[in-house]
Amino acid sequence: MILMAIHPIVIYGEPVLHRRAEKVTEFDDDLRTLVADMYETLKASNGVGLAAPQIGVGKQIFVYDADDDHGVRRSGVFINPVLVASKIPETRPDPEDESEGCLSVPSLDFPLKRAERVTINGVDEQGEKVSLSAEGWFARIMQHEYDHLQGTLYVDRLDKRWSRKWKKAQIANGYNEPGNSWMPGVDPDPFGH
Repeated sequence: MILMAIHPIVIYGEPVLHRRAEKVTEFDDDLRTLVADMYETLKASNGVGLAAPQIGVGKQIFVYDADDDHGVRRSGVFINPVLVASKIPETRPDPEDESEGCLSVPSLDFPLKRAERVTINGVDEQGEKVSLSAEGWFARIMQHEYDHLQGTLYVDRLDKRWSRKWKKAQIANGYNEPGNSWMPGVDPDPFGH
């Protein structure tokens, strides 16, 4: 039986968020416990996806639990994923329909253009192959979590206009120093869920 634990979520500025995560090579009980903890942390955070670096673990793992564009609930894990995306449109992001937030950038959201369609392949915590094709909102989630494993946060991809606003908010919130985190289920929900 796996006992699950909720982990603190580290905030922008923590070094593990800004470097490429390492491939998982051991598919053992420790990995299965980590994945179970990630699901539990995601649930407590009211988020739709969570990457291992967000809980301070520099491994290529992310979990997700969200409705897709057709209202179907999807939940799963990708380990050592490879993502292929359609071309990102060169138009400006729509602040109403294309805003994004991140558990590691609490209480903020900014518009960001993403690819409309993705296919992602990887393995689960048992080492079994998993694959998913997604579009729209759900494709955005997959790209966001995959980016975390590359050491990139969505705010690192913002266009010039929104990047300036992010830099001001970053300084105002102290999101440029390592050592900050928040605890889902204990600290107030930064997104007000």
